[in-house]
Amino acid sequence: MEFRPTPKAAVAALLAAGVLAGCAAPSAVPQNAGSLQAGQVSSATREALTTFAQSLPPDDAQDHEDAQRGLIARPTGQVRDADGRVLKDFASFDFVQGTAPDSVNPSLWRHARLNAQAGLFKVSDGIYQLRGFDMGNITLVEGKTGWIVVDTLTSREIAAAAMAFARQHLGNKPVTALIFTHSHADHFGGALGVISAAEVARRKVPVVAPAGFMDEATSENLLVGTAMARRAIYQFGTRLPLSPAGNVDTGLGKSLVSGHTGILPPTVSVDRADQEMMLDGVRFVFHNMPGAEAPAELTFSIPERKAFGGAEILAQTMHNLLPIRGAKVRDAMQWSAYLQKVLEQAGDAEVLFNQHNWPVWGKAHIASFISRQRDLYQFMHDQTVRLINQGLQPAEIAEQIKLPSSLAAFWGGRGYYGDLRHNVKAIYQFYLGNYDGNPANLDPLPPKLKAQKYVGALGGTARVLEQGSAAAGQGDYRWAVELLQQLVFAEPDNAVAKELLARCHEQLGYRAESATWRNSYLTAALELRQGVPPMSKDVSAMAEMTAQIPTERFLEVLATRLDAVKAADRRFVMNLALDDVGERYVIWLENAVLHFRKAPAQDGADVSLSLTRPAFLKLLSGAAKEGQAPTAMKIEGDRAALGAFLKLFDANRPDFPIVTR
Repeated sequence: MEFRPTPKAAVAALLAAGVLAGCAAPSAVPQNAGSLQAGQVSSATREALTTFAQSLPPDDAQDHEDAQRGLIARPTGQVRDADGRVLKDFASFDFVQGTAPDSVNPSLWRHARLNAQAGLFKVSDGIYQLRGFDMGNITLVEGKTGWIVVDTLTSREIAAAAMAFARQHLGNKPVTALIFTHSHADHFGGALGVISAAEVARRKVPVVAPAGFMDEATSENLLVGTAMARRAIYQFGTRLPLSPAGNVDTGLGKSLVSGHTGILPPTVSVDRADQEMMLDGVRFVFHNMPGAEAPAELTFSIPERKAFGGAEILAQTMHNLLPIRGAKVRDAMQWSAYLQKVLEQAGDAEVLFNQHNWPVWGKAHIASFISRQRDLYQFMHDQTVRLINQGLQPAEIAEQIKLPSSLAAFWGGRGYYGDLRHNVKAIYQFYLGNYDGNPANLDPLPPKLKAQKYVGALGGTARVLEQGSAAAGQGDYRWAVELLQQLVFAEPDNAVAKELLARCHEQLGYRAESATWRNSYLTAALELRQGVPPMSKDVSAMAEMTAQIPTERFLEVLATRLDAVKAADRRFVMNLALDDVGERYVIWLENAVLHFRKAPAQDGADVSLSLTRPAFLKLLSGAAKEGQAPTAMKIEGDRAALGAFLKLFDANRPDFPIVTR
């Protein structure tokens, strides 16, 4: 039968007839949803969390001691940007204390309490950490004349505040070296709050990073940065209130702090498996470990101080093999192999500190911690592959696989940031892709069309609401979400369906042990009620980063914005001259594909464009106002052809819907 969305008049008739009893107001839900109320914890969720709590291992007092060990001072007040916007309020997580409220998984609450220990900490002699300023940590290693800074948080503003706090308590020493452990923005984005590019050049300050760092850092944040940023709102819960009913943690730390994101090009590349280096009188041994947690990553030993820096290869949580925000799938077997190497490299270390969460002290404790993390990733890999070869599909593997008791009892391997069920699907994708082998899934219907057909097949709006409400009333929220999502996709304006779906998402969020799952469920509920927030297309926050990125990366991004339908059968050749940096490119359009090469001007081009690199990046990134050409831009040739060419490109959409279509 053909499906047609139920018109508002028909819904009104159903309400009047009592078919949708209890739905007289947009925020109301059918009566058979039981005690499910907006924002409240259902009896089914309370029972589920009580049962879950009984399965947890005994608390480990060592974690609580370690999370506070070496505290020098705690920050207070707020960090604001130049416009007065609050970026960080150090009192915002003061509510995370005591026993877990009904709205938070007790395991996650324990972890959130440990992560809430913000301040400046002494790790060991000559090594300090700033924790709780952002999601990640800044590590300070004292050199002969100044500070060797390891990682720089997410934004210039919060990094500058953290460094000022450290200098207040440790003395006003200069930065004498900078180390980027890997290519994720929460580890390099605050670089310009630590030291300026001009000072790096003037004092010849070494900037150390793993081989491939710039390529990986820029590709992730430029090519699919718009989609990742949108999805990151869900993963990190950036729209949620900081409260027991909202965001309590991210798994790797507290909240991610926004602001101006920058980068500094490395001056020293770690491209060997083991690479020794003296930095301000301190001997480091760097260990190159690409392709596991990040495409470009290093760890390091400081032998004379018996310390090991684990970057993000290690954390006090199971990590993601495929983040909810999206990324390249990570290799679980390679990750485990790296941790075996770390176990050997850190054999003499008396402290293990990482760039998230809190350190681990004592040789025996360190060895136990690393070996269990090693086995965690190997177990996920091996058992997923075993079940793949028995013919199970991703969702079936995720439902069946369980950690052995020895790993389940390891607090440092529980799924606060990653999640076992999500990770096994990533392993499946790593080897076999997202197709499960069933030809019925070779060419599935797009989500909205499929939803419309399902709602029709199930008997229409009223019937789907009835079944979804019944499932919710029984506490079967996973099935309720499955049903109601079809109705919301089919009828995005159905306020009753959206509200009931939001309440089901809330209950799943309250139950989740993973902070990223909790944040995603609760953000879904928020957007079902309030809609997608206005998303600024202002790129000024990334301008400090884009200034350091190779021109080729921007041309690659431009190619991904080409509208193939508009570009079909068109040919165009342009010479591009960036006069201030002496770069020359030939850009051409062929077969609805944009190409470029670094080359002198080509004879017979349709147009030749000359301008400065900053002006070109501003024009390309969308920072220039519509219709406003950069000053000092020189155009030779067919201006009309240039204008037609520029109209072939789409603007990225930062506000695309996720839970509605």
